[in-house]
Amino acid sequence: MFKADHKKLSLSFNEFHALSAKDIPQYGEYCLLELKTGTYTAGGWCPSEDEHTAKGVFIRGTADTVDSEEVERWHSLERYDLTECLEDEEIGRINLGPKEEGCRNVLFDGFNVFSGKKNPKEEQFCLLIMKDGSLAAGRWNKWRGEARGAFIYSSAMACHSWEKVWAWTPLGSDEIFEKEMELENEKKLEKKLNKNPSADPELFKYGMDIDVYYGKALEKLREKFCWATLTMMKKKTPVWQIAPLHGKYVFGQVDNSYYDDSKIVTPWTEGTTSEEFIDFLYSYTHDTVERSNPEEKFKYGADINVYLEKAFNNVKKDYRWLDKKMLSDWQYDIRTVDGDLEFVSRYRGERKYSIVDTESADSFIEQVERDYQRAALMSNKTVASYAPSFGHISLYGWNLESYVFYKLSSGDYKVSVTAGDRVTGGSRDFFITPYCFEAKTYEEFLNRYLEIVPDYSFGLGKKELLPDNELKKFLGY
Repeated sequence: MFKADHKKLSLSFNEFHALSAKDIPQYGEYCLLELKTGTYTAGGWCPSEDEHTAKGVFIRGTADTVDSEEVERWHSLERYDLTECLEDEEIGRINLGPKEEGCRNVLFDGFNVFSGKKNPKEEQFCLLIMKDGSLAAGRWNKWRGEARGAFIYSSAMACHSWEKVWAWTPLGSDEIFEKEMELENEKKLEKKLNKNPSADPELFKYGMDIDVYYGKALEKLREKFCWATLTMMKKKTPVWQIAPLHGKYVFGQVDNSYYDDSKIVTPWTEGTTSEEFIDFLYSYTHDTVERSNPEEKFKYGADINVYLEKAFNNVKKDYRWLDKKMLSDWQYDIRTVDGDLEFVSRYRGERKYSIVDTESADSFIEQVERDYQRAALMSNKTVASYAPSFGHISLYGWNLESYVFYKLSSGDYKVSVTAGDRVTGGSRDFFITPYCFEAKTYEEFLNRYLEIVPDYSFGLGKKELLPDNELKKFLGY
């Protein structure tokens, strides 16, 4: 790696351009920016519709730009390769641009490298010396759950990984960074307040074990539902906990922050006493417990094969080629979890079983049927296809991208529909049941088919499909 001492290194930018119609960067050119406030940042130039004017924005990241009106001067970062200079262990100051009398001069020093756990502050915008000798800039974002991160520098989260950066130094503060620092200070204050939180004796009359309060609510539930258990109550999520907030203990729901490892506590605010909270827990979990009657949930007994056989026979009526060998990827069982019987399942490659969230035996069987239907379609190869033509179709903000009918090796049919927007999309396969083909006319077939794949949800209806003679022929009419 480079021999230069980053602690003694400084970069002197000696040539800046005033932003004007006669002197603007090239499209996308990444520049060091001197703002009219006297602070410094960087960004990639994106002109307005008239690319020959000095109006536009410098892009720093997704929804993160600097308007040209805020910029005093700019200096391109893209034209330098500092490799030769940085290989000199005696180097201290590197001049970038001609150092002439009266020339605008800005000096950056205080460079850091990624040693130990040293990182920039979150959302801090930094000037970067890359390991290939080039210059860059970006806003630091720590990778969630990891010690390192990356510098975001453009839209769509384009970034420079920390592994590609030799040294970095902060540029000027900005609104995004200041908000992050404000949030960080709030976290520090919250941590300080919560070192020795107080507890309201009226609110925590029965102590600091949340299960005591759940247990008292359970006693009331059992007056109505003899099968009620603590496990059933806690199926209603998120569960309630006792947690510190602003220096006081509260009943709250605790979630992990999406962006970092901090906890977000949402306090209960519907009362001020223990008895009121117990009444609240009773109401909060009532419906969940009511739907957890084991006599209804396991009305066909505790042998999982009884449920699987019912599901298999139901699916076999339409998916006539279905064979139990096709179902090896899916495994189901009935097991005791925290004292309660539960339906559990796991898919190929999964090491642990997961609880199946279901209220009754019949709803569990329906879930298994859907898994079996997918397995059946995956096992039935396609032998022919037909894609009806269509123009632009928008569905609740998504655009219809593909709509294809397939003939299967068994002689049955399915349709595959794909829709998406600019950043995401999805596909679904629908089996066209034999009931549809029992129709004597093509029009009657469409009436039945559109109950499975309705036009208001998937884009094409009777108006488009009825005149399509090629489709009519493909489906055997």
